[in-house]
Amino acid sequence: MNDSGDIGGYCCRLVVTVLFGSQQKRQRTKNVSPKRLPLKMNFQSHVDEREEIQKVTRDSIIDASVDTLSSSVADTSSITKTDDTLTSAGENIIPIKNTDEAGGHDGGMQQHDGRVGRQKFQNVHLEDLIDMIKNAENTRVRALEDLDKIISEKEALQAEINALEMKLAETDARIRVAAQEKIKTEERLLVLEKEKSLLEDAIEDLEFRLSVAQKDVSELTKVKTECRTLWEKVENLQELLDNATEQANQAVKILEKNHELRRKVEELEAALEHVNASKVSSNKSEQYNERLHQKIKLLEERLKMSEQEIQSHVQLYRESVKEFESTLNKLEERDKREDLGQPADDMPWEFWSRVLLSIDGWLLEKKISSDDAKLLREMAWKRDGRIRDTYLACKGMHDQEAVGMFLKLVSSPTRRGLNIVHIAAEMAPVAKVGGLGDVVSGLSKALQRKGHLVEIVLPKYDCMEYERITDLKALDVDIQSYFDGQLFKNKIWVGTVEGLPVYFIEPHHPAKLFWRGQLYGEHDDFKRFSFFSRAALELLYQAGKRPDIIHCHDWQTAFVAPLYWEIYSTRGLNSARICFTCHNFEYQGTTSASELSSCGLDVHHLKRPDRMQDNSAHDRINPTKGAIVYSNIVTTVSPTYAQEVRTAEGGHGLHETLNTHAKKFVGILNGIDTDAWNPSTDDFLRFQYNADDLKGKADNKDSLRKLLKLSSSEPSQPMVGCITRLVPQKGVHLIRHAIYRTLELGGQFLLLGSSPVPHIQREFEGIAKQFQSHPDVRLLLKYDEALSHSIYAACDMFIVPSIFEPCGLTQMIAMRYGAVPIVRRTGGLNDTVFDVDDDTIPFQYRNGFTFLTPNEEGLNGAMERAFDCYKNRSEIWQQFVQKVMRIDFSWDSSAEQYEELYQKAVARARAAATRV
Repeated sequence: MNDSGDIGGYCCRLVVTVLFGSQQKRQRTKNVSPKRLPLKMNFQSHVDEREEIQKVTRDSIIDASVDTLSSSVADTSSITKTDDTLTSAGENIIPIKNTDEAGGHDGGMQQHDGRVGRQKFQNVHLEDLIDMIKNAENTRVRALEDLDKIISEKEALQAEINALEMKLAETDARIRVAAQEKIKTEERLLVLEKEKSLLEDAIEDLEFRLSVAQKDVSELTKVKTECRTLWEKVENLQELLDNATEQANQAVKILEKNHELRRKVEELEAALEHVNASKVSSNKSEQYNERLHQKIKLLEERLKMSEQEIQSHVQLYRESVKEFESTLNKLEERDKREDLGQPADDMPWEFWSRVLLSIDGWLLEKKISSDDAKLLREMAWKRDGRIRDTYLACKGMHDQEAVGMFLKLVSSPTRRGLNIVHIAAEMAPVAKVGGLGDVVSGLSKALQRKGHLVEIVLPKYDCMEYERITDLKALDVDIQSYFDGQLFKNKIWVGTVEGLPVYFIEPHHPAKLFWRGQLYGEHDDFKRFSFFSRAALELLYQAGKRPDIIHCHDWQTAFVAPLYWEIYSTRGLNSARICFTCHNFEYQGTTSASELSSCGLDVHHLKRPDRMQDNSAHDRINPTKGAIVYSNIVTTVSPTYAQEVRTAEGGHGLHETLNTHAKKFVGILNGIDTDAWNPSTDDFLRFQYNADDLKGKADNKDSLRKLLKLSSSEPSQPMVGCITRLVPQKGVHLIRHAIYRTLELGGQFLLLGSSPVPHIQREFEGIAKQFQSHPDVRLLLKYDEALSHSIYAACDMFIVPSIFEPCGLTQMIAMRYGAVPIVRRTGGLNDTVFDVDDDTIPFQYRNGFTFLTPNEEGLNGAMERAFDCYKNRSEIWQQFVQKVMRIDFSWDSSAEQYEELYQKAVARARAAATRV
């Protein structure tokens, strides 16, 4: 019994130990909650965990318990160990946590000796213990099976969770895409609504223009009949004059004028026949009707001019007949006189400009009187040979001696032509930022060639091209002008620029108004240019000048108009009519009303809706609006742009003012200086060429490729050029697109220009860096006059994708150099470039590729057509290049229109003065 009890006690302790170990394993297993497992757990970890639990359980129960129990049963009959041995064996049993003691929380364990165990389990049989062990093993097996099921279910749940997460992600993505599509759809609807509104307005406008065009065509028929009647009258007059002029040279001159008149009438009849022929094809499209209306209007104006000219000639002829006999007697006397007053045509205009500046300098320095200065100016203006000889004889003399010699020439010559003074912020080439500088110099030279005395007044900037000024000198006089409640001195400099007399005003103002290193872009531009406008008028006033026309440009000199009529006309400077030209209505110079008082204008008097109050912000004043109101003539730089700015979309807030003053508002297309832009004489080019010999153009293309390190492997590879300021107006997004599209079409692209807008400049700097080593693209983000000439000469095509363009000069210059333009139909681009594939345009006027919608699709269509023609119809392209090079974009025609406006304004002023 004792031995049996010892064995039973040992087995019980062993069972308890095994069960306690299994319980700890199960407790550790339970502590791993499925809720805390990561969602994307590797399922292999569950299998490893299960195998580890099974291994530990087998090792702790089967290996440690079953083997021990089996060995104990086999040796039951031979057990002879003493109680001490059993006791010592019992002392090695694994300790069990004592939960009955109060201090059990400190983890203390109590050992039970063998004797106590034998007493406690004396009645336990070995078979019962084995059953208990088997039951425990069965329980463990079931627990493992349950664990397998739980792990399997967990794996299934994990798979479902992963699937749900994927579906959730897909749903989120679809929701985001749907939201974006909804936003795009809403934006597209807004755009379509706006386009619909614009199209409706355009249709109404076209219908109105069509009706007006039809009326004008009917009136032209009447005009033609009247012209024929006039022609018959002219022929009768010619017969009378032929009989009268057989006895005198004067009559022969009149006959020559009559022949010239006949030629003009024949040209007029041809123009009328062309208009009638054009009328037959006017039903082809509404677009051509619009252009036809513009041409008919232009022809009507020319007919009126011709009618006036005919009438004036007829009047002259009648007077000549009546005075014929007296003229014969006077001719005999004049033949005997010494011809001292004949014009000296052998001297350049620069010479006469220097003479005029010398005379004005003597006047300002009070060395001659204003009356003597006026007479001497008129003699120089007429290019009197005596002035030439005297000036050349005075070389090297002191001013006092020269003045004495000139005063001997004073007489009373008959005045002819007009005295025109341009007051501007720019003039090419000495102070140029944009097209304004080209207009001032080009128009002035054209008017000078027509016999008018033209003078220019500019600020004296520190950043001017001084080397382009001839005979620059400071006069020994200071002109004082009012500003900010006090008088400031202004130093006056004179010099000639390309043969034109120019006055430069240098203010002695503490703010150093024009010593800023740039023309525009200063925080106080309003102050700078309002000061200059007042000082310029003060110069005219103190110099005793009596100009016929004062022509101011853009908002920088728009102050001249109200200053002239509000202040200087009451002081005696009242001979002139004011002409104001706005080159871009986007820039109007608006500012706080209080700023206007600095130059001496009455703010309360002028801040009114009908004067200078801004139409959009009533607490501000608008210099551009003031010039429109106060000027006698208002012009802009193309006929189409003149129509666009009279609409709410294009007028930038001034459309109502322009419509109110529509009778004095006209659009005159700018010209270009054909002397400066001439590929046959251009000194900037390595190879000169013309329309009859284009070899030099190909040579320039090859030379520029080498200079810019572009690919020359394909000499005929088309080259596209773009020279522009990178501002939103110029369509920078389309320029950017054109770079990439040119590469796709197999061409090369050159861009010359920079941007005053920082983010646009940075964007194109990034593009330039991207293509810095590309064989077919170069972006040159700077201003370079010489390089611009080379690009015009080298390029086959020239792109101008402007959003709006008042006139634009680059497309005209490009054609002058044989680069075919690709432009958007807006403003002056619409007046100078006509699509080669437009059958509604007469063939002789087609000279480029155009598109209407300012987007990538529109630009693509024009570029693709241009590239197709260049690559697949080389002979037609060659003829095309020669055709565009022969188009006349000179200032002559535009100068004639300005001349007519000037003369009408002066005539009305003189008529009004006579009535008074």
